[in-house]
Amino acid sequence: MKRIGVTGHRGIPPEALDHVGAGLRAVLCGHRGSLEALSSLAVGADQMFADIALDCGAELTAVIPSGDYEQGFTAPEELARYRRLRSLATREVRLAFPFSTDEAYFAAGAYIADHCDRLLAVWDGLPARGHGGTGDIVRYARDLGKPVTVIWREGLKRD
Repeated sequence: MKRIGVTGHRGIPPEALDHVGAGLRAVLCGHRGSLEALSSLAVGADQMFADIALDCGAELTAVIPSGDYEQGFTAPEELARYRRLRSLATREVRLAFPFSTDEAYFAAGAYIADHCDRLLAVWDGLPARGHGGTGDIVRYARDLGKPVTVIWREGLKRD
């Protein structure tokens, strides 16, 4: 079974959504054989990736950074989507952090990078805004020698 993980921005500009979705779909639906998709199910890239992976027949592994992770979903529809995706996951990995901190987010991203064969990064190429952000996880995965595919519409800045 091939394992593909995701890291990416929570804020994706509306004009990039179609491009990002098409890029994710091309990789996830273009894969032959069984596929495991690893995601923390955060708002933005993680949830988009998880939805598309499930549509393409992948098994979803939810990597939950902390015990209070649900409290970070501020809008009711964001929390509902998280809960729906989590309920559809074949497997759940819950990290031992009690609280959602930058350290917990980095650990979740590192777990995904450590356990995937390929990492998809919905990333504008800029440095992370906080420890454990997309840029940090891309660097971590590349340092491991993992293949990283960046999906972003050139010329756009993230929200």
